[in-house]
Amino acid sequence: MADEAKARGNAAFSAGNFEEAIKHFSDAVALAGTNHVFYSNRSACYASLHKYQEALEDAKKTVELKPDWPKGYSRLGAAYVGLKKFPDAVSAYKKGLEYDPSNEALKSGLADAQESMSGAGQPSPFGNLFQGPDVWAKLQQDPRTKAFLTQPDFLKMMQDLQRNPNALNLYMNDPRMMQVLGVLLGVNIHTPSKEEMEKGVFEEEQEASSQPSETSRRETSKPATPAPEPVPEPMEIPDEDREKKEKKAAAIKAKEAGNEAYKKKDFESALANYSKAIELDDEDISYLTNRAAVYLEIGKYEECIKDCDQAVERGRELHSDYKMVAKALTRKGSAYVKLAKCAKDYEPAIEIFNKALTEHRNPDTLKKLNDAEKVKKELEQKEYFDPKIADEEREKGNDYFKEQKYPEAVKHYSEALRRNPNDVKAYSNRAASYTKLGAFPEGLKDANKCLEIDPSFIKGYSRKGAIQFFMKEYDKALETYQTGLKYDEHNQEMMDGIQRCVEQINKTNRGDISAEELKERQAKAMQDPEIQGILSDPVMRQVLIDFQESPKSAQDHMKNPMIMAKIQKLVAAGIVQVR
Repeated sequence: MADEAKARGNAAFSAGNFEEAIKHFSDAVALAGTNHVFYSNRSACYASLHKYQEALEDAKKTVELKPDWPKGYSRLGAAYVGLKKFPDAVSAYKKGLEYDPSNEALKSGLADAQESMSGAGQPSPFGNLFQGPDVWAKLQQDPRTKAFLTQPDFLKMMQDLQRNPNALNLYMNDPRMMQVLGVLLGVNIHTPSKEEMEKGVFEEEQEASSQPSETSRRETSKPATPAPEPVPEPMEIPDEDREKKEKKAAAIKAKEAGNEAYKKKDFESALANYSKAIELDDEDISYLTNRAAVYLEIGKYEECIKDCDQAVERGRELHSDYKMVAKALTRKGSAYVKLAKCAKDYEPAIEIFNKALTEHRNPDTLKKLNDAEKVKKELEQKEYFDPKIADEEREKGNDYFKEQKYPEAVKHYSEALRRNPNDVKAYSNRAASYTKLGAFPEGLKDANKCLEIDPSFIKGYSRKGAIQFFMKEYDKALETYQTGLKYDEHNQEMMDGIQRCVEQINKTNRGDISAEELKERQAKAMQDPEIQGILSDPVMRQVLIDFQESPKSAQDHMKNPMIMAKIQKLVAAGIVQVR
């Protein structure tokens, strides 16, 4: 069924029905979500629709499922190019070429990405043409470009240029761009129509104009009297434009004054200047975000949020730089953090920080998000903390444990720990339940937590030693029981545990265990970092050689307490046998 959905998707893609193709490939993903080809094909569809973020997500999934498939990196590179993330695109194409150095698609993509990356850093001389709301008005009023405004890909292209004017060279191959430049520059740039190109009219006109007529040749043979050069008339600037420029200049001056006041912590003056800038020029949202910063500083959080909302709304209308929109959202999130009084109050702040990161992945915003999530979690734990309920839940767990209903016991012990994270008895009892269920790693973790909270909690050593014994880590269990005896030297559980461990270790030394069991124990011991450290120590390797070849040297080594302890560790682990 997944293959059939894929086939329908391929057919729709070939026909140029990308939306339909996405639907079929999504069906294929739902039926077989581990097939990398389905994600790859859907990524291509999204890229064809200029939905590069979605294309990137599918490309990443493709590479995750099939890291050695070159085409996945081709999809990844194309998505990054679409998002104008050229360094990431270069990395993706290079990674793909590591798996297939002769892949032409990857080579071509790499070359284009590198060219775009180098070009993106050079400022465009026409960059300022695409700034301001009057751009759209000019394009709407001119019959040459009015029709373009109904085309989604054209709108996206213009929005990209407003965010990053230096990307103009990426769109110069689009014939519509010459018309746009003509309208914005106020000049008539002639571009041949499709009909002219087909008929060759444009070329014929050029050819005819390039060959002078007989009359003109005769006239040019006469000495020409130079015509007087016309004196250019001074260009008149409309009063409306002059006033607008003067207001913008005054707004910038007010903003600079506000910045100076803010640095001096003269917040009243800063507010007055930023407010003046906003009144003079409503096409620069930085004035709003700056005033929001002042409100945040002086504790007027509601006013800060209001300014940030206005900045985001106006920024969308003006197609402002996405970084400015992200800054407004981040500032709004910070205001919500300041207003938060409980864990739930952090939810809107976290949501807003996430929105800001979709606009621009700024490290400062990411840190604020992580901090907010951390505080929210801590507050949730505090708000949920209730020692009385924790004791009740632990007792319920004890009842289920007595009935040998260990999963239910674990559930209630876990709830007790959520209510009181420092309840050593709950950790100890849950460790016992995990032991009964054979979940030794989980039980060991709980036993260790017991001893982390209270190193003198003797039951914790009992739980930990028992689990290590069941895991056949007799050397570790022996060490655990011995440590427990330091806190209670007459504890019977600790002494019984030590005896069991010694018996097992002696049994290994006598060769009273099967070869298979010995091999299993040794293999497990070799995974222990401490055992690995002992065996990799050059001094200990020489000691082990002396034990085999020089009994006298071995006796000398045994006089060294540190070496003796390491030998005992190897013996207890079954690595070394003493006969």
